Amino acid sequence: MQINGVRIEDTFAEAFPMTYTRLVITADTPAWVEAATSSLTGFATSVIGCGCEAAVERRLTPEETPDSRPGAAVMIFGMSTGDLAKLVVNRVGQCIMTSPGSACYAGLLQGTKRIPLGGGLRYFGDGHQISKKFGDRRFWRLPVMDGEFVCEDSVAVAKGIGGGNFLILAASHRQCLAAAEAAVAAIRPLPGVILPFPGGVVRSGSKVGSKYKALIASTNTRFCPTLRAVEPETLLAPNVEAVLELVLDGIDEAAIRAGMRAGIAAAAAGGTAAGVLAITAGNYGGKLGPHHFHLHEVMGEVMGKVME
Repeated sequence: MQINGVRIEDTFAEAFPMTYTRLVITADTPAWVEAATSSLTGFATSVIGCGCEAAVERRLTPEETPDSRPGAAVMIFGMSTGDLAKLVVNRVGQCIMTSPGSACYAGLLQGTKRIPLGGGLRYFGDGHQISKKFGDRRFWRLPVMDGEFVCEDSVAVAKGIGGGNFLILAASHRQCLAAAEAAVAAIRPLPGVILPFPGGVVRSGSKVGSKYKALIASTNTRFCPTLRAVEPETLLAPNVEAVLELVLDGIDEAAIRAGMRAGIAAAAAGGTAAGVLAITAGNYGGKLGPHHFHLHEVMGEVMGKVME
């Protein structure tokens, strides 16, 4: 299968079940929303080393937020409800409550369970915290030095999917990065999906295991251009000089498929003339997990005969 001459490998992305929640963060200005959410989602690229995976899902206008101020929806993914419960309270307490003028609301009202937000932070008020209930939703007002930190009592969690991915193989680093940036720009407006790595892109793709027993993962030698001559299982043609990966987390399979479809189409839009040679997901066989996304199926769902 090809798009604009770019070879779409007959491979699949293998994803895995995760648990997620969504928070709505508001502040006085978009700049302070950015400051708060950047802190909240920092060091949250992979559950392997960070404990969770998080990113801004989308920016919100004042008309879309509970307090009619600028805001953003943030999605946070973890391996279990218990993991999320600890991580969310810690991150909100250290990164949102500390940010000037901020407030934190539940962005997910229905799910499998609920975990604390303000309910876990209220003791910071040292007995001066105030609880307010509006309909079925409870909020806490915690006194802080610039006024009050308003935080919803709890937020729902639900089952999601982590680890949808695809790799871009290109003739140069510059061309590979340009294609990856185009893919990120195409994916980010989509609802229910996030790209947790820096700028949405991963250069240090990994494989399971290592020659060092203490490591559970190590560099993906099959896709490292500098190891092509010494790696017997290399998957890179001689003209491939750079590989970048996009990893997606989403609320369900439909969200992951939509993100992969949009990202792959954008990455391949310039064709081989833009230096993009192939797109793969790196998995060619073996036992399939509970969630897997074949590139040919994902792209063929909407493009069909447009491809050669």
